[in-house]
Amino acid sequence: MLIHGLQKMTLLDFPEHIACTVFLGGCDFRCPYCHNFELVDGSAPPLMNDEKFFKFLEKRHGLLDGVAITGGEPLLRTDIADFIKKIRTMGFKVKLDTNGYHPERLQELCQEGLLDYVAMDIKNSIEKYGLTAGVESIDTGRILKSISIIMTSDIPYEFRTTVVHELHSDEDFIAIGEMIKGASHYYLQQYTERDTVPDKKLTAPSGEEMERYLGIVKEFVPNAMLRGL
Repeated sequence: MLIHGLQKMTLLDFPEHIACTVFLGGCDFRCPYCHNFELVDGSAPPLMNDEKFFKFLEKRHGLLDGVAITGGEPLLRTDIADFIKKIRTMGFKVKLDTNGYHPERLQELCQEGLLDYVAMDIKNSIEKYGLTAGVESIDTGRILKSISIIMTSDIPYEFRTTVVHELHSDEDFIAIGEMIKGASHYYLQQYTERDTVPDKKLTAPSGEEMERYLGIVKEFVPNAMLRGL
């Protein structure tokens, strides 16, 4: 397992836990607003292998409770289950970030009891999923299956959407609300313009837009919140 980035401590990435965040390279999406695109296109060289990471983790007993695994898309890795098992054997909890495009692997991790928290990105309404994910052809059935797996598991979870002015509308959030109706947690995150994103023409929605979208999704997910505003 090659690791492309490591944040040694975070109070934000794993709710209610002090964690480190591991960044894995590779993704099957090409979101035009992605902040970690160097992990997606392979331009970021590996930082370390898993052996070096486990040596780091061994020294963090008593300092960290868990490990947040993100990317890129971690479920692209065929050895992700073994990686997580090793982390849990060392006494740390695991949070997984995913784009939801690998429901079979997600199901396996859930059934084996390897996850303590799951965060899944909801890119957009089904009709605009391919556009927002940056791929011409997409099997949205995989997305819906992952949503179902997460919502019917007993694992704490959240759904989240990065909101981009040019990509999202009121109608999209009605559709998203219907898609995840009754979810325990849903967060709307305002897109932040950065030099590293692929499409430099994209802009952030206004605070007024964010509040309006929040009002829409609260009809479906009463516990929905804005994050980062």
